[in-house]
Amino acid sequence: MAKTQTSPETSLKLQRTFPAPRERVFRAWSDPKELGMWFAPSPDHKPVVAEMEFRVGGKYRLEVHHKGGNIHRLHGIYREIIPPEKIAFTWSWAEGPDANISLVTVEFRDLGNSTEITLTHEGLPSAEERGKHNQGWTGVLEQLAKYV
Repeated sequence: MAKTQTSPETSLKLQRTFPAPRERVFRAWSDPKELGMWFAPSPDHKPVVAEMEFRVGGKYRLEVHHKGGNIHRLHGIYREIIPPEKIAFTWSWAEGPDANISLVTVEFRDLGNSTEITLTHEGLPSAEERGKHNQGWTGVLEQLAKYV
């Protein structure tokens, strides 16, 4: 197993507010059918939920299909689930020589009719990968905003 390192160069944090109640936003992350409707970095990508055992210790496998034909595969294990407040899961790309395992934590803050998400991704392999993931997560949150 690759080691997970945490430093400002290899972790990122994003916050965004969504105009939907916390339970609704949490369900978008926790229901496999809903996740498959929006979890992609842009409208040019289509998410496919290959496996999703939404429980602590449960596995997930996702594919992100680009309209140009590329498919990106990722997988991980749910580490912490506190409905409707928090989800933490490992993150690993299936392709590439680096079998880095990182950790994603999504926190849902109830603001009444809206929800603030704080997404933290720690243990990325390099500053370059942090930049790529920052761009990807920004797009994913944009797709979520359109969905909810």
